[in-house]
Amino acid sequence: MRLQLSEEDEAFRAELRTFFTTEVDEGVRATVRDRGELTKEQIVETHRTLNAAGLAVPHWPVEWGGKDWSPLRRHLWHEEMQRACVPPPLAFNASMIGPVIATFGSQEQKERFLPPTANVDIFWSQGFSEPGAGSDLASLRTAAVRDGDDWIVNGQKTWTTLGQWGDWIFTLVRTNPDVKKQAGISMLLIDMRSPGVEVRPIELIDGGHEVNEVWFTDVRVPGENLVGDVDSGWTQAKFLLGNERVGVAPVGATKRVLAQAKEWAAATRSGDGTLLDDPHVAVRIAELENELMALELTALRVVANSADGKPHPASSVLKLRGTELQQAVSELVVDVAGPGALAFGTGDADSDLPVWARRSTPTYLNLRKASIYGGSNEVQRQIIAGTILGL
Repeated sequence: MRLQLSEEDEAFRAELRTFFTTEVDEGVRATVRDRGELTKEQIVETHRTLNAAGLAVPHWPVEWGGKDWSPLRRHLWHEEMQRACVPPPLAFNASMIGPVIATFGSQEQKERFLPPTANVDIFWSQGFSEPGAGSDLASLRTAAVRDGDDWIVNGQKTWTTLGQWGDWIFTLVRTNPDVKKQAGISMLLIDMRSPGVEVRPIELIDGGHEVNEVWFTDVRVPGENLVGDVDSGWTQAKFLLGNERVGVAPVGATKRVLAQAKEWAAATRSGDGTLLDDPHVAVRIAELENELMALELTALRVVANSADGKPHPASSVLKLRGTELQQAVSELVVDVAGPGALAFGTGDADSDLPVWARRSTPTYLNLRKASIYGGSNEVQRQIIAGTILGL
């Protein structure tokens, strides 16, 4: 299949490319290019730069900052942003709770939360997974009990990404223990500065502090912070997770890293030539390029066939295959780095190795999680079997 953009869409892509490469801080883009870790300030600054230009939440309703773009233009936006090494808008705000509030929230909640969410004046965290409720999220036990007009929340969440920076957390809680487990869940918006909220760090295998435990001990939450109706949280959770899975496999970023790996292989001496001259390496890169092309077409199909805010069932295919390829490319980079990949944790002042080589192993280790978050790949296979294959 050969796709050709119209003159208008080509101009649109060129406009995006110019903006991303000239208006976003070069230090931020260099950090992404070198596969480094962004600070909170870099994430917020970039998101606000995009929001000021109307490029942070184009998929939201127009009245709340959306652009009403075609699926193709949304794809071009993602592609050019990732190609330019621009970090995407903060997912917890732009792709998760923002669309949930816009779809299920009251008018008061929309007016109160959507503008600061679009501009990261609120840095949101996600309170879904628990020690005994990860892939089987409906088994969650964090409880919310009525106390007058308020809710009293007790329980624990885990794997809360960037929770150490969170201002608010959108949280799934059990409000009815006497019904089928999916039917007794609600969503609350909780101020993380509330008494009784405690954030505890979890150190990852790559040595980083990216995820956390969040504990709730008799946390009082105003009743007005309930999203939608009581016990309707599972519907909102499925809506959010569907949106999360569409963006959980960054096709453009994975393509960019693969292209970089190809350049690094061409610059690495091996025998009488370079690593890229090695037929095994060349075949491996070609196979990944073909797989990523197929993944990109799947992404286009998912976006084009999502209607009424309901993600296409193939979003599970995208999440499954996308994270597998993301991991495969990270493994390729480790192999291209060779012995340099062992320089784990070496500081800039202590090594002559390029940053990408020193970051290859931590990135590889960190991306082991990609097949788990957003719904584990085993769960995605079950969804595919039931909703697409009809098994």
